[in-house]
Amino acid sequence: MSHRHIRSLGFEAPGVPFFTGYDEGPPAPSDLRIDTLYSGFSAGTELTFMKGTNPYLHSRWDEERRIFIAGEAGMHYPVPFVGYMEVGRVSEGEAQGVPTGSVIAGAWGHKSGHTIDPGRDRFFALPQAIDPILGIYVGQMGPIAANGILYADHELVGRDCTRLGASLAGRPVLVFGAGVVGFLTALLAQAAGASEVVIADPSPFRRLRAETLGLTAMTEDEAIGHAKARWKGADLVFQTRASGESLHNAMKALRPHGTVIDLAFYQGGADAVRLGEEFHHNWLSLRCAQIGRVPRGMEQLWDHERLGRETIALLESRGPEIRQQLITHVVPIDEAPDFLRTLVAERPDFIQIIFAYE
Repeated sequence: MSHRHIRSLGFEAPGVPFFTGYDEGPPAPSDLRIDTLYSGFSAGTELTFMKGTNPYLHSRWDEERRIFIAGEAGMHYPVPFVGYMEVGRVSEGEAQGVPTGSVIAGAWGHKSGHTIDPGRDRFFALPQAIDPILGIYVGQMGPIAANGILYADHELVGRDCTRLGASLAGRPVLVFGAGVVGFLTALLAQAAGASEVVIADPSPFRRLRAETLGLTAMTEDEAIGHAKARWKGADLVFQTRASGESLHNAMKALRPHGTVIDLAFYQGGADAVRLGEEFHHNWLSLRCAQIGRVPRGMEQLWDHERLGRETIALLESRGPEIRQQLITHVVPIDEAPDFLRTLVAERPDFIQIIFAYE
């Protein structure tokens, strides 16, 4: 056990990704020292730092009152640590039945390594049958999608629901947005036994990937027409696109008393949302389903760890397909800054970008 240098990818200023670093001391006897294998880039969140639009750069979150304080930035450039989709290998330590050499999933940012305190930090040991690159989904992104499904269960079945997706069995499901969260939500709905899963996205590239996964892919306007003609409106819509127009269209697709389960991260306003239209006339509900909390009253049955295990189960059953259809770019970490500049400048088609450390 020795000191080591950790390198981290962050943002020095808007449009300026950079590497920074720090020295990490020897781990405690009970710690797990991790060498990062892969980290996933969460475009919806991390590009807000690249573009300077993240709300924390302009407002401060007051945790006690749970409100944003405008004009008091909660974060400032440089932002040295970003990312929450990581997987690595244990290079030193052994704890909780996790031996050296195990593949661990968690959320520690785009760093070359990390030290986990098993008594404090959340992590997941991956089964050997799962491709390690897919471990990026277990710590955070998969649980985000699974929590969205859980909010649907709470809405349609109630707080005593013990099987993820029980509310969706035999029911048609509509997902707006074919990004990573949208895809994982749709695949979890399939696994739950939904009678049909429609995913709506403006990108032909993403719609083709969706069809390959056995989903019905449409534009948003087509999905609204489909839901109204075939289902007399959807009972619920999972909204995953960071777009006020998409949120409004999700409401249009609902039947009276329907619910939008919202998993999107909106960077600014939502001027396209017209609460005086379908929301008002169809008695609709809008539920925020972000990962920080499971639905009220379900805390005894469900938590982040259980949502992570649901993600692992999905990867065990659909891993090769997810690897082939969702992971569109694997970029050596040394090339990450140049790649991110190209991503913003040229806007190529992509779904999941992964940085590789080996």
